[in-house]
Amino acid sequence: MISKSQGKYIQSLGQKKHRDEYAVFIAEGPKLVSELLQQPNVVMEQVFAVEEWANKNRNLLGDGNVTEITEKELERISQLTTPNQVVAIVKKFEVEEPVVRGKLSLVLDTIQDPGNLGTIIRTADWFGVKQIICSEDCADVYNSKVVQSTMGSIARVKVFYTNLERWLSQQKDIRIYATMLEGKDISKMSPLTEGLIIIGNESKGVSAELLRFANEKITIVQKGRAESLNAAVAAGIILSHLI
Repeated sequence: MISKSQGKYIQSLGQKKHRDEYAVFIAEGPKLVSELLQQPNVVMEQVFAVEEWANKNRNLLGDGNVTEITEKELERISQLTTPNQVVAIVKKFEVEEPVVRGKLSLVLDTIQDPGNLGTIIRTADWFGVKQIICSEDCADVYNSKVVQSTMGSIARVKVFYTNLERWLSQQKDIRIYATMLEGKDISKMSPLTEGLIIIGNESKGVSAELLRFANEKITIVQKGRAESLNAAVAAGIILSHLI
């Protein structure tokens, strides 16, 4: 059973200011919540689930705080168009200043679509990229659409927000690659083990302010007539060639 105040609190977490205030975010659905429950760095503040899901996942929940609710109550607190069995309130992850030497990292310039950001995080996880540095105007990593799109990868990839122009100016002795419509063909490049790869905004690409820090401009060679590639698709293609 959910009290009126609990319901109001959960619904408020749809807004960034409340997620920031309470340092938590919402994860929903059997697959995502089960995945997060298995990650050692995930702290569940509260789990609200229908009886069927709660009974099936006692082994994962352990002594965790689970409240059994009805389908109607689930509809009331869910952020999804189609509520799905379980809603979890999860503590935000601690993220420290990224260390970039000796590893490949993605740098995201104004990626504002939550689905794109979530898919990029999931793609980075697939290729073993452990950290992403975002501009301050990227979508919020704890937006429910981003969280859903990561399918659990949010627990394994660190996402750090900063003023990219200032941050990139401080990165010394590491190569910086900027994705462009015109640049070096990534299919002709050797695999990378270190570097920063800047992925630009969905419609405008990498900003001029950040381009000046790039040691090399790289591209996915175009064969057809599409104006551009989706940012998340581009990230996947680039990583598949350069890792």
